[in-house]
Amino acid sequence: MPSPFPGMDPYLEGAEWTSVHAALGVEIARQLAPKVSPNYIVRPVRRMDLFVPDEIASTRTQRAAYPDVGIHTIQEEAAAYAAAPQTAVAPLPLHIPTVMAEKVPVLSIEIRDVVERELITALEILSPVNKRGQGYTEYLEKRTRILSSFTHLLEIDLLRKGKRVPMQAPLPDAPYFIFLSRAPQRPICEVWPIHLHQQLPTIPVPLAPPDADVELDLQQALDAVYDIFRYDLSIDYTRPPDPPLTDEEAAWVAARLAAAGLRKA
Repeated sequence: MPSPFPGMDPYLEGAEWTSVHAALGVEIARQLAPKVSPNYIVRPVRRMDLFVPDEIASTRTQRAAYPDVGIHTIQEEAAAYAAAPQTAVAPLPLHIPTVMAEKVPVLSIEIRDVVERELITALEILSPVNKRGQGYTEYLEKRTRILSSFTHLLEIDLLRKGKRVPMQAPLPDAPYFIFLSRAPQRPICEVWPIHLHQQLPTIPVPLAPPDADVELDLQQALDAVYDIFRYDLSIDYTRPPDPPLTDEEAAWVAARLAAAGLRKA
């Protein structure tokens, strides 16, 4: 069953994103490989990034680490501490879970020339870890290294939540973006703002001169991933997506789902 949306499905941004991110990266690599052969190779590169939640003292973080039992224990020990007589003996300590960094898989796609194995083009599909906190800072450091080299950089941002990559001028008001930085044209970037009602574009992927760009049909790649892995079976379209939509977007999404028979009008 295809997605009920013509472009990006906002319901893929929630709990399913880690799976979508990995599958989409592989599908993009699969689509590009025959187009750049035999002069180039395409490789999906997987790494593990550390993600530290921003809400260090949030109840949500504590409950995720130690459900109800941990909270019950904290309350009991706090009461015991308050009722304890004031003596020289050290009071019982509170047992509170700390925030731990989580290892999050992140997939990049590299296009390298066959002879020298030089990195020609880097494709990044942004994840939440790249768009907030320390992960955002570390991604910008990696991005700066690429932008200081002769490597082209293509960034695909299909997440509404989190910080965008820095630009010298304000970006249009849109939920999704694609950024292409061609090495010879820096600091100028090609930018595609994408709205919910729009299909994802077919975008150029630059290679080393004198070779011409090849095309990446991003909508075809996302549709293939959605169909193959049957995300329609795991998504509850009767609920609002996570993160929340604007009022205008929510109204459009509700009408779209009603027309597809997935939500009551």
